[in-house]
Amino acid sequence: MPKTAAGLTARKVATVKVPGMFADGNGLYLQVTATGAKTWIFRYGFAGRRREMGLGSAKTVTLAKARDEAQKKRGLLAEGIDPLEAKAQQEAKQRLAAVRLTSFRECAEAYIKANRPGWSNDKHAAQWESTLAAYAYPVLGDLPVAEIDTTLVLKVLEAIWTTKTETASRVRGRIEAVLDYAKVRGHRTGENPARWKGHLDLILPAKAAVARVEHHPALPYPEMPAFWPKLQAQDGMGARALEFCILTAARSSEVLGARWGEIDIKAKVWTIPANRMKAGSEHRVPLSTPAIALLRKMAAIRTGTSPNDLVFPGQRDARPLSNMAMAMVLRRMTLDATPHGFRSTFRTWVAEQTRFPDAVAEAALAHTIDDKVVAAYQRGTMLEKRRELMEAWAHFCTVVDAKTALLDRRSTKRSAR
Repeated sequence: MPKTAAGLTARKVATVKVPGMFADGNGLYLQVTATGAKTWIFRYGFAGRRREMGLGSAKTVTLAKARDEAQKKRGLLAEGIDPLEAKAQQEAKQRLAAVRLTSFRECAEAYIKANRPGWSNDKHAAQWESTLAAYAYPVLGDLPVAEIDTTLVLKVLEAIWTTKTETASRVRGRIEAVLDYAKVRGHRTGENPARWKGHLDLILPAKAAVARVEHHPALPYPEMPAFWPKLQAQDGMGARALEFCILTAARSSEVLGARWGEIDIKAKVWTIPANRMKAGSEHRVPLSTPAIALLRKMAAIRTGTSPNDLVFPGQRDARPLSNMAMAMVLRRMTLDATPHGFRSTFRTWVAEQTRFPDAVAEAALAHTIDDKVVAAYQRGTMLEKRRELMEAWAHFCTVVDAKTALLDRRSTKRSAR
């Protein structure tokens, strides 16, 4: 039972040591625990329930202040408001206000951290970080993410939309993703001001209208037979990786990340796992006779025995070759082409010099098929048809004599019928 008193005094509050509840009146009590701790308690009834509310430690809250706080709580009760519920609502508002002060930069960094494990490679995360740092952060970085509006997004994009259109388009998409993330996390509300369809597309010109499509420089396919021996004469791991890249029509990143555990020499198949493919699906690459010969050469100089060993390792810590390794080979050869451009060389050769169906060529390039019906029909990946195609392509590339190459191309057309 509470110990009654004709009101408390500052001295009594300071000196009392006996455990118990000491009443000051009007619902205010000083609580003394067995350990000597002293706290203020406000007792009241609301909606038929007895409730208690802490008003703080007697070390920091004086008797006068405790009485003042108790008076405020009684005022709330007179208005039909539960003081504890009012306190909870106020704390929730404060937490929400703190959350909404989170900056755009903080949200972007959190988004990248959350999504990095699902991205296929570190390069993707680095591109996110570099483009946001270069274009978005100078305008949006330190602003509360809750305050980002269309005007601010346009301030980022309009400066580069007509001069760096492809980059600007990617920045827009990344800002949109960060703002969506911020909304889900409770940092902002409302529509996404970086949304394109039905929003920014009404303000900014279409990308195709202001940006000239930049294709990767490619070697014309008639020059391949003469180019091949020159490439074989180049020293270094970058040249060997480029050979493999051309023979398989694969992307540079797929070749640079190739590991021995993905290669089945006996079956003549290279299986690239889904997490290293642009489309996110496993891709099986039939290996031609020259590609197998190249792999046997690489196996002969292989130093490790783990399936995770890289086929084309870099110079230190068993890391992959640099993204520039193959490009530097072409630069030394003073050739106006890129490693990726050889995919275009391959595709043009298929279209103009063979009768292999487009679907086989597209499957060889691991291009995504938009038509879902066709995609379902081709689920088998046409491996054997692609094997014939890749053998023909490898034979064409490695033939030096132009006359023989022409005969080979004619033969290829007949075999594809």
